Amino acid sequence: MLAHVDPLADVFDLSRVSGAVMAQLIAFEPWGVAVDPIPGAVFHAVVAGSCWLRMPNRAPQQLMPGDVVLLPTNTPHEVVSAIDGKTESLAQFEKDTRRTPDGDVVIDGPGACTRVLCAAYNYDHEVAHPLMSQLPPVLHLPAGVPGDDGAIAGTLRLLALELGGHPPGSRAAVGRLIDVMLIHVMRAWLRIQERDADAGWLLALRDPVVAGAMNCIHARPDEPWTVDSLAHEVSVSRATLARRFTDLVGETPLGYLTRWRMDLAAQRLRDTDDTIAAISLAVGYRSEYAFSRAFTRHRGLAPGRYRRAARSRRAAAVAA
Repeated sequence: MLAHVDPLADVFDLSRVSGAVMAQLIAFEPWGVAVDPIPGAVFHAVVAGSCWLRMPNRAPQQLMPGDVVLLPTNTPHEVVSAIDGKTESLAQFEKDTRRTPDGDVVIDGPGACTRVLCAAYNYDHEVAHPLMSQLPPVLHLPAGVPGDDGAIAGTLRLLALELGGHPPGSRAAVGRLIDVMLIHVMRAWLRIQERDADAGWLLALRDPVVAGAMNCIHARPDEPWTVDSLAHEVSVSRATLARRFTDLVGETPLGYLTRWRMDLAAQRLRDTDDTIAAISLAVGYRSEYAFSRAFTRHRGLAPGRYRRAARSRRAAAVAA
């Protein structure tokens, strides 16, 4: 039974996607903030007022109250009160005295006030899954966009309440709401895409045949899957599955299977003391030698060396 299989949730869990507030801007015109590139994704939500999003090689985009913008790979960008406004680095704002005790960044000025929630999403960059990298550089969801079933607006209201009064537990609540917001943004963006939109892993979830095959892979990664057996599970021909999967996901069904197995194996090598033999079996390899060859080919290190290197990096990070 695959009823409860959810590839998107699997990828979020494996990638350890987690959000945190960078700043709540309370900015009075004129103002401008340049967001420094950091690993991960960046999210902006306009709580009140309006502003502009500026990016290289892209026309400036006006953001109105309730608008949400997600930059999956944090392309360099600026958020400004006027289309031609000057900017300062957000990192500089964090260093000077313009932060309140509650963590808000206040930019004084004579003009109208805009409130923008800026958040960052970190994720495990050792997971090779293409979810973030295959998304467009900018996902802009205007307030009331048809793809939003009310979840984005509702989550944004809850965030505004938590950040407005900072009640007990607000920091924990905000972190969880930001994680929820990312799911809702992706869902809404997915709903409004045309059927002939560019291929990508997230868009492939709309195709019942391809999504069914991915469900099988995620539910039973240790199964000795072939294209024929996957096609049988989703009731199409081998040729149909191979063509549709490759066209939409950008790799073959067996290529996706192998990469997902390697991501699962890498996580267990980093986070558990399971033997390499046990991990091999868990991800579908009856031969430890075959698993080691596949893992080395995908990750550039043999499983044992990968585990030692990962733990060395973790120890160094803790000590820093």
